[in-house]
Amino acid sequence: MLIAQNHLQFIIEVAAIIQMGVILLLNIIPFTLSMVLFLSLILTMFLAGLFSVDTALLFLPYVSHQEFTHPFGPLAVFAWTTLSASASLLSEVDIKSTSITAISLILFAVIAIAGGLMHRSFLILWFLGWFLAYFITSKSFRRSVKITRKRIFTAVGAVIGGFAILELLAKIFNAEVLSPMVRLSRLEEYALPSIKMVIKNTTLWGHVQGSCYWGANCLGGSDGYITLPMTLISKLTLPFPLFFGVLVVKKDIIDYMLPGIFGIAFDFGYGGLLALLGWCVIVMCCGFYVLRKYRSKRRVGSRTYLGREALLIGALTAFIAQTIVGLFLFNRTINGAAMITYMFLSAMVIAHVVVVKKSLR
Repeated sequence: MLIAQNHLQFIIEVAAIIQMGVILLLNIIPFTLSMVLFLSLILTMFLAGLFSVDTALLFLPYVSHQEFTHPFGPLAVFAWTTLSASASLLSEVDIKSTSITAISLILFAVIAIAGGLMHRSFLILWFLGWFLAYFITSKSFRRSVKITRKRIFTAVGAVIGGFAILELLAKIFNAEVLSPMVRLSRLEEYALPSIKMVIKNTTLWGHVQGSCYWGANCLGGSDGYITLPMTLISKLTLPFPLFFGVLVVKKDIIDYMLPGIFGIAFDFGYGGLLALLGWCVIVMCCGFYVLRKYRSKRRVGSRTYLGREALLIGALTAFIAQTIVGLFLFNRTINGAAMITYMFLSAMVIAHVVVVKKSLR
């Protein structure tokens, strides 16, 4: 049946549609370096503005904020890394990119500050994305990767300093939402019981029937702990179980307090977790394989794939960063609306395989 019967089927169907759409997009539109540079600059500026406005709303009374860093955080990593890679590629073809580099550094700082004030998990995602981008671009452009003791201490100091500033701001403005310590205390209170619940009840293809919030009505899998955006499901009038209102607290036990590997294992079983991990390995291997192909063509003088190379560097970096943070630190980074971004980034990497295969014929 084409109509999904549960959350897992719906996720797979949407992922397939996004994948086919991105493949068509990359094969129809000739993504030149100038086009990619322009689009990534616009997208990075837009997300920087969006995050800044949303963060400003945190400090205004009687005004709600939207927490855009969860669904669009990895997209920001993709946009900024693509912009940075485009600037590096301009230098490779002897075009000055000083102004673009300066703009990218300013946008990097704006997004880091705005996103970090909104969510500490975004700060981890952002700096992990920066590190991965530095490593991948260094390999792509034959730059030496210098990981010295001084740089390690500087990076660790910057992270600790950032968290200390957030804690100080939380005290000054009496805003618990900014406090990293509150987040840590909530993890200490809820994480261990949640892990015990997941491990005790997870099966090969779901969880023990009756162990989830719905009790006797528990499906034993695909109960909505891992799901696409609820608004999308409700607008399509799909009869899936959803966590609305105060029930979100029940979902937060897994969605907000645990890494993604636990949430995915609980809702889709160990089999579903292994399938996802296998797909992640495939995406990464394909991404690095195609990147080597693009690099080899560039080094023999071809400029045909410069724009696509920048796109691939951005998508691969963001996908790896979101995978690490979502699966091993914070489940919400790949759940709900963020799952759409995750599907898009995965598709952006895999679609390049089709482009390379066509060019090699």
